[in-house]
Amino acid sequence: MSLHTVVGLILALASTTLTNIAYLREHDAAAALPVLSMRRPLHSARLLLEDRSWMLGFAMETGGFLLYAAALALASLALVQTIGAGGIGVLAYLSARLGGRRLGRRELGGVILSVLGLLALAVSLAGGSGAGGKGSTAGILLWLGASVGAALLVLLVARKLLGFAVAAAFAGGLFFSVGDISTKVATEGGIRVLFVLTLLLGYTAGTALLQIGYQSGGALTVAGLATLLTNALPIAAGTVVLDEPVPPGAYGGLRVLAFAAVTIGAFLLARPDAAAAPRSA
Repeated sequence: MSLHTVVGLILALASTTLTNIAYLREHDAAAALPVLSMRRPLHSARLLLEDRSWMLGFAMETGGFLLYAAALALASLALVQTIGAGGIGVLAYLSARLGGRRLGRRELGGVILSVLGLLALAVSLAGGSGAGGKGSTAGILLWLGASVGAALLVLLVARKLLGFAVAAAFAGGLFFSVGDISTKVATEGGIRVLFVLTLLLGYTAGTALLQIGYQSGGALTVAGLATLLTNALPIAAGTVVLDEPVPPGAYGGLRVLAFAAVTIGAFLLARPDAAAAPRSA
């Protein structure tokens, strides 16, 4: 494992911690605002931008993104996203402790799986293969297009079945995954700098949907569901379309288990026990 990969993973850990704290601040601020609507984007944007508490959370999220972009320039997409997925487990535990409540069984299971996944990832790094691949531009565009299409389908069809908060979280997570993958590709330079366009699309739409979802759902549920897709899809994309290598033998199997553990852990945190779910303003 190279020094670049180690530094990249440290930056990824700092990024996910700062970003998840930002999500909590944004949730509290957005839940206290008048109703936000995608049909009135300028009005909704003005409400958010005029709220100091939300702006502080957004500034923290921006700082987390800058650390994330730096991490992607040094380590593979799959490894960085695994750190991001596992980080929410640690944060869920700390937020529950600071909030004076106990974790439910599903939440506790999510925390344990996420931490075990991070430990498994750390051990697997001894097998090397921390650098990222490049993949084909056509394959990347096809993946991003399918993600956007799935997000729109969720908003148009699934919102009546799942409720708007859950639908917004799923669609927001899909859009965030578009931004994350685009960030990795754009850091390669050259003509791929143009992926900044899909980066802006993904993060803008994802942020907007998350704020609207916060008004009708708890922070851990909405941010947890979004984080599930935000991390699981880029992890898969790293191997499928970016040709990022997995180390052979036992180290490779351990890394696959790490990916699975943090993904399942994020899913459990996204659907906490009813008694342990945080109150929604």
